[in-house]
Amino acid sequence: MHSLHRVLVMLVTALLLLPQELRAHDPDVRGGIFRTHDAGATWTPINPGIFSSGALALAVSPRDPNHLLLATDSGVWRSRNGGRDWDVEAPDILAGPAFTAAFDADGQRALVAGESTVFRSDGDRWRPVRTPAGAAPARALIAGAAPGRVYLAGRSGLYRSDDYGGSWANAGPAKESHPVVGLIAPPGHPDEVHALVAGSVWSSSDGARTWKARAGGAPANGFEAIGLESTIPTRLWAVGAGQMFMSDRLGERWNPVGKPLPETRAVAFVLAVSGAVVLVGTDRGMFRSADGGERWELTKEGLPAHLAARVLVTDSRSPDTIYAGFALTSYEVLQTLVPGGETAFARPDLGLRVGAFGLVVLLALGVIAVVRHLMHKFHVAHLDKDATRSAPRAIDRTRP
Repeated sequence: MHSLHRVLVMLVTALLLLPQELRAHDPDVRGGIFRTHDAGATWTPINPGIFSSGALALAVSPRDPNHLLLATDSGVWRSRNGGRDWDVEAPDILAGPAFTAAFDADGQRALVAGESTVFRSDGDRWRPVRTPAGAAPARALIAGAAPGRVYLAGRSGLYRSDDYGGSWANAGPAKESHPVVGLIAPPGHPDEVHALVAGSVWSSSDGARTWKARAGGAPANGFEAIGLESTIPTRLWAVGAGQMFMSDRLGERWNPVGKPLPETRAVAFVLAVSGAVVLVGTDRGMFRSADGGERWELTKEGLPAHLAARVLVTDSRSPDTIYAGFALTSYEVLQTLVPGGETAFARPDLGLRVGAFGLVVLLALGVIAVVRHLMHKFHVAHLDKDATRSAPRAIDRTRP
């Protein structure tokens, strides 16, 4: 009984350690998904359930801004009310890390990239679609302005589909040694797409069939991230070595804007621009400027202060509504965990979610202890029974 008591104590302790809804936010150990309605002046966490760490991508339906798909390091979540409530999406199919997600221009169909394939939903169920070699796991899925058009940036290579994942064509300019790390398609321009490859911006005006390098005025060390301005879709933005650049002719000529970020060594992953407000997600957190890059601040209120910000998605109908995602584990690390890759606990840079991991370990230890306790009792009971059967009976000498 003492062993069983200890096991129960261990299990209760594990349950207490398991993180519930995130009331307080520890900026050093937790990520998640956040939303602002005032272009980044204030932020609110909208994490689904006990999910707290790996927000890898977010898709907002172009027809319903309250319809969201969140790709995380442990599956996919769906919200139909702007993030107030979430449901786990097809856990029997979309299991494991989901690297990116996208809605079609019709707002009905959706694509999600898993570890080894891409899944498609036509509004009722998810099913795998055939993807080219080198496409999985995908770095980005971007829907074009034309229905059925989607671009996929894979681990190596860039691909285009005109039937929403039914078939794929190689779209360049990515090469295996230099994958696409940034991909954007301006709304209202069905055949325009821009890709960031090895620090250079490439643009296509014919649906990724031919490409042209946009290097005029670019910094010597190249760009780290590219983005569009929500209020002026023909304006392209980029950041390199902490300096913002802008082009009014979609990359024809780059011009530096504002002052450099206060931490010039910060590596930029994503950026969003809404009027005079500029947001830059980096490996050191989220930087914000309210005056076009003249003054910068590291956003600490309501957001993780020193965690990589890799997701910035603007609501197309409300430019001041922006979603930001933070993850403990990067794409580069997660892609090593696909079949044939390294195991999660062989990587010291993954970071452990103590509550969930501790619960799993303690539950496993608890189950083992209970089984061993029951087996011991069963074994002792059988020994006692066998001893009783084999013991010699006492002779009653009082009977004749």
